[in-house]
Amino acid sequence: MNKNIEQRIELLKNKYEAIGQDLETHLDGLIQSKPITYWDYIQTDALLNLQVQRTVLPDEMVFIMYHQINELIFKMILWEIQQVSHHPAITTDFFVSRLMRISRYFDMLSASFNIMGDGMEKEQYMKFRDTLTPASGFQSAQYRTIEFYSTEIINLIDYRFRATIDRNTPYEHAFEHLYWQAAGKDHKTGKKSFLLSQFEERYKDEFLRIMEEYNTINLWSKFKSLPKNDQENLDLKNAMRHYDYTVNVSWVMAHYNAAKKYIGGGDEEATGGSDWRKYMHPKYQKRIFFPELWSSEELNNWGVTNLTSYKILL
Repeated sequence: MNKNIEQRIELLKNKYEAIGQDLETHLDGLIQSKPITYWDYIQTDALLNLQVQRTVLPDEMVFIMYHQINELIFKMILWEIQQVSHHPAITTDFFVSRLMRISRYFDMLSASFNIMGDGMEKEQYMKFRDTLTPASGFQSAQYRTIEFYSTEIINLIDYRFRATIDRNTPYEHAFEHLYWQAAGKDHKTGKKSFLLSQFEERYKDEFLRIMEEYNTINLWSKFKSLPKNDQENLDLKNAMRHYDYTVNVSWVMAHYNAAKKYIGGGDEEATGGSDWRKYMHPKYQKRIFFPELWSSEELNNWGVTNLTSYKILL
């Protein structure tokens, strides 16, 4: 028998013995199994049958598929952040490489808004959007999770209440003051909209668990736990700044401008009923994941001047 094959059989034997399994049984299973195909591995049929329109308007299909693609990319982003957060001995090189992967995903999301901005007829959108009420992109649980994974909770609190909340604040109380809560409440009475109530009924318990789990292992906390010399690494600081700007300015403004094209000409509300302009525009809530990596001038002008890029630290 070929020596390389003998070595591989021995490795397989050791692998299965380590978990109390019999190698011969697994080899018999391999003999009976059919070859893998692209469509089985990617689950193409299942994936391509997940698009269910509520109307007969053709551009609704564009809208559905675009948002499904976003959710798949969000899942990729969460996968990368988890590797950083749970790394037992993180290095700056690993940190930088994963941050740049995540940023590239968000760069792709930002650029893809041309699909939304130029890829649908406004007349069609204004018709099928009524069938979506009260559903809203506001209800993307994965996007909320990305925020919890990225920074400390205080940086996600509504700007008006940050002075009253600290690390000793119960998670439940902090949750009620997250910045996006304002988009789902009547600003006069504080009553929660149906949109927000349904969202919380589905995800609140999971969000509270994530808030607790990632309280000290989010990207910002993970960065601050590094040795001081590593925190001063320019590649890492620039990667952090790039990610922060990409998510909280570039991507948000691309989303904002796409929405403005379709519903910004009058007093239309978003499908969920939120004041989408103040909820989405970064200058209002100043969503910033890594505030200490920005100068006072940059913080003060966050989202006010829609710069095409941020300053690279040298």
